[in-house]
Amino acid sequence: MSTTSSFVAAGQAFPHDVAETLRGDGSRPGLGRLEAAARRIRTGRRELAAWLRDLIADQAAVAEIAKRSYWHPNGFAKIVLHTSVEPEFRIRLHVWPRGETPSRGESNPHSHRWEFASYVLTGTGMHMVEFMETAEGGKPYRRYCYGMDPADPAALVTDGEVRLKRRGVPHVQGGDVYTCDTSIVHTVRPIDAGLTATVVVQGPRRTPTTVVYCEPGESDDQPNGELTGAEFVELVSELLPTLDSGAAR
Repeated sequence: MSTTSSFVAAGQAFPHDVAETLRGDGSRPGLGRLEAAARRIRTGRRELAAWLRDLIADQAAVAEIAKRSYWHPNGFAKIVLHTSVEPEFRIRLHVWPRGETPSRGESNPHSHRWEFASYVLTGTGMHMVEFMETAEGGKPYRRYCYGMDPADPAALVTDGEVRLKRRGVPHVQGGDVYTCDTSIVHTVRPIDAGLTATVVVQGPRRTPTTVVYCEPGESDDQPNGELTGAEFVELVSELLPTLDSGAAR
């Protein structure tokens, strides 16, 4: 049973259907089921649109979602639409507003404490670069660990100097589903400056910490920005016509 009040308030079955896709044999959702859930979202674009309409029409849901969401320092909105304990997962909406420069994204190489599957809902697609630490070549970075400080789990704790080299440059097109596990270190940005949005199905936490890399001289102090309820409604309202069209672009 989901613990998210937005599901109850909106009165929609869509997040319940995603949960059923993830539930499987009752074990914690793995990467395969997360991918299946993202594909379920891709085939249910109109159902997703109906759910989003119900959410933005519900003032309590808007306030709750805005409270747990934020603007990433690189200029895109990370919106947590739904959280669930059983099975443990989140549905997140990432939105890069129209007109932002295409370089805006998650520009610091980083990994994640959880696996996820993502569906490129709207836009040309996403450009990703995957990295690995190397003893020779590459570029110098300062490594930070996220989640190491018990007094402040959100703090970045410095963990030495390393060098990174590229191991791959995958591109994901509009309408595609892609997956990511906890071993991947990457950067992510939209391919162009048009309106771009992805839906992320995030699984349970697999590791207590993760890594973030900053170039020499770059500050690790990059606070998130407040996302208001009005901004959430505006972003979703701009996305809805692209969902109604039934096309990913």
